[in-house]
Amino acid sequence: MAKPVAETVARHLVATGQLIDEDPAEALAHALAARRLASRIAAVREAVGLAAYHAGEWQTAIAELRTYHRMTGLQSHLAVLADCERALGRAERAIDLFRGADREKLDQAVAIELLIVAAGARGDLGQKDAAVAMLQVPELTAEAAEPWTARLRYAYADALLAVGRREEAREWFSRAADVDTEGETDAAERLLELDGVVIEGDEEDEESAEAIAAGPGAPGAVPACPDADLTGDAERDERDDDGRRDEAGPTADERDEAGSADVPTDDLADDELTDDEARAVAAGPTADGTGTDATDAAARGESAGTGESDAPQR
Repeated sequence: MAKPVAETVARHLVATGQLIDEDPAEALAHALAARRLASRIAAVREAVGLAAYHAGEWQTAIAELRTYHRMTGLQSHLAVLADCERALGRAERAIDLFRGADREKLDQAVAIELLIVAAGARGDLGQKDAAVAMLQVPELTAEAAEPWTARLRYAYADALLAVGRREEAREWFSRAADVDTEGETDAAERLLELDGVVIEGDEEDEESAEAIAAGPGAPGAVPACPDADLTGDAERDERDDDGRRDEAGPTADERDEAGSADVPTDDLADDELTDDEARAVAAGPTADGTGTDATDAAARGESAGTGESDAPQR
């Protein structure tokens, strides 16, 4: 890419990383703007996929993360893909992803998250005892606490509660709370709830608690961290099905006309931008990472665009 284009893409990626937790819709608008300029860079496709996941755009997240996996040969976001399938009401596909994964080649954190999501999918299908059995893995009782230990124990406690094993569930919520130093779960609150203690707060606190109570395995709950630093150099896609070489990025004049430019179609498959989406992205975030009124409108449109499904109730 030409240096000016590379700098613009980098700014959009940095903005995506900064906003993804606080304002997922705006983060997705930035990521889509980066994709319009550099759709063949793997880190860009990953950023779009993760931003879409956080924004609840399940179909977009699936398409982009699958493209990222094809481009890099990695399988680092299988848990996120499975969680998206759950959110779309396709629990069987989530379980198939778990079954088909080569868990020996997966990072342990990815393998554990995929297990948690697959167990949640079993619960979605009414196979609650199977969900409990799936989570009875050696890592559950390991003495050394890992970043995912609290989430695994929480998921196990929740599965136990779903089959009526209340006392055991209380024990595992307690064990989850003991190692949850980052507050990733609401294990402490669930423990108080089981003990009959009700803590009343303002509406905002209650809504926040309800969001956390969705717990591990619920859509949007899987920690979705990019493989590469979004501020660093992105990896190019070396695959070119049409036999075309990657061209240098657009000139300044071409960037001025970006609103009417088509996104390269290789690797896009089922996730090509619609005309409405292209217009929304064209009004997207500025190069310095700040938003405009048009950006906010595009982000809101992107966030509300699909409405595919609500998170499955457990």
